[in-house]
Amino acid sequence: MPRTQYQQDVYPLAAGQLGHIEGLTLSRQTDSDNKQPLIHYFGGLPYALPPIGPYRFRRPRPLPESYRYGTKANPGRFTGGTAYCPQPRRFIDLDTSLWDEDCLQLNIYIPAGRRAPINGWPVFFYIHGGFLQWGTADELPRAIAPLLSETAFEAIIVMPAYRLNLFGFLASKELEAEAKTNGETAGNMGFWDQRAALEWTAKNIGFFGGDASKVTVGGYSAGAHSAFHQLAHELLFVPDDKAIIKRTISWSNSPGVQPRTVPQHQKQFEELLGSLDISLSLSAEEKLEKLRATSVQDLVEVQEKLKISEFRATSDDAFVSKQLMASINSGDFARRMKARGIKFMNGECRDEHNLYQSWRTPSNSYDAVRTRLVGDYPETVVDKLMFHYCGKAKKLPPGVKDWPEIFGLIYADMQVHSLERGLHRALSKGGLVYGKDVFRYRFEWRAKCVDSNFPPEWGVTHATDMAIWFWGLDYGSGLSEEDQKIVSPFNEAFAAFVKGEDLRWDTSNVKEMKRLRSDGKTDIWIDNQWEEGLKVWDLVNGSDASGVLGWIRAKL
Repeated sequence: MPRTQYQQDVYPLAAGQLGHIEGLTLSRQTDSDNKQPLIHYFGGLPYALPPIGPYRFRRPRPLPESYRYGTKANPGRFTGGTAYCPQPRRFIDLDTSLWDEDCLQLNIYIPAGRRAPINGWPVFFYIHGGFLQWGTADELPRAIAPLLSETAFEAIIVMPAYRLNLFGFLASKELEAEAKTNGETAGNMGFWDQRAALEWTAKNIGFFGGDASKVTVGGYSAGAHSAFHQLAHELLFVPDDKAIIKRTISWSNSPGVQPRTVPQHQKQFEELLGSLDISLSLSAEEKLEKLRATSVQDLVEVQEKLKISEFRATSDDAFVSKQLMASINSGDFARRMKARGIKFMNGECRDEHNLYQSWRTPSNSYDAVRTRLVGDYPETVVDKLMFHYCGKAKKLPPGVKDWPEIFGLIYADMQVHSLERGLHRALSKGGLVYGKDVFRYRFEWRAKCVDSNFPPEWGVTHATDMAIWFWGLDYGSGLSEEDQKIVSPFNEAFAAFVKGEDLRWDTSNVKEMKRLRSDGKTDIWIDNQWEEGLKVWDLVNGSDASGVLGWIRAKL
């Protein structure tokens, strides 16, 4: 179906203590004299001070209380988007002129032409994906307009940019020592950025017509992984009266494994220094000084040369608990969710692996796959995985054509399929009720419009369901009328979840998933990948028993 043509007009807002700002209103022309407003949009609003110069590789700094975005005489204009965190090449080339380390900004999409609830719109705080290495929060207003104007979904959407790759997740003993002198912690800058944006949202979304008491944190892929870690941080480190998150959505991702500690990150840090010709014999202060003097372009390009290529989270006991997986396995995590009334939505696409296989694909050998996986996971975890899938003989499993394919399958199991199942077993044993507290889904159908972005032969691969959740987004010509009828039940459930309403999900136990079948029909599927998923979880994150023992040891 043809895309709607929108009109844009300046949208002024007196935003209380934030000052006066201008955004956009997108409208649809109804006749020659009238137009229907669909959404209001503000793009590129800073939520923290610039993380540049001496603040590169440090935690974000909140805006001062006196910070104003503009005055009545000179309002701040926020009609564009956020800056892009500098990032490696991905599936398409980004405009590097949009790169800026000062990317701690967010976009806000507000329903227009609808009557807001008495206490304001519920809030969907959406974290973008990209393997924590690349991505952008800049969904064009016209891409979000159909969701906010044509469907049951009625909420403000906040999309924060955050630091990625080494800018967001570099860690080392040198950074740790420096952080201690500053009263901070090292690593997880990207997660701290997201948290700063979430706290900004809770504090200020009322000025935009939002209800800070109804915040759902969600994301896709690495954004879903981030959403889980934001929930985990609140449950394990934030007291009840400071908690923000009411519900969490994790689309196509999982908790992962217990992140590396700072000492375990040291090998990657030293490989980075060596690739930049920074001597390891220098003092810690000199190493960091040279890193901070290195150009953005060089820091991006060097990442393509690294064996440990992916920059990921740190178990620091400040943002990420060193006992996170033990807490999950013991049921403590689920009990904390239950006590706070947190509800959780999580699921998968059938063919996740086809897209996963395409990101930094290894060459066709056992050793290449092992080296590539070490870029993401601790070596001990990778060795367990390689033995599980390839055995002592280091051979491809039956039915797998080559080593890049087994890489995609292992990666998809680790990011989505297997580790989701281990999490759900623990949540169920911890007392959460499936179909009431937790909602699992599976997609085996894809909309025609995603053919513009994903090869049809990839099937229902990772990210094809973005067209379901975001009502076509900006894929192709959008959802056809027939496709809209197929995905409407999931849109209505998504809308109800974010509103804080009860869902009719029709599942009654942990192994049941609401499924959209390849023929466009919806049914309840009995998870036939359950046992294999639990084997992988237990292999990399410990069994239920070992989790209990680990948690007891941690408490002692």
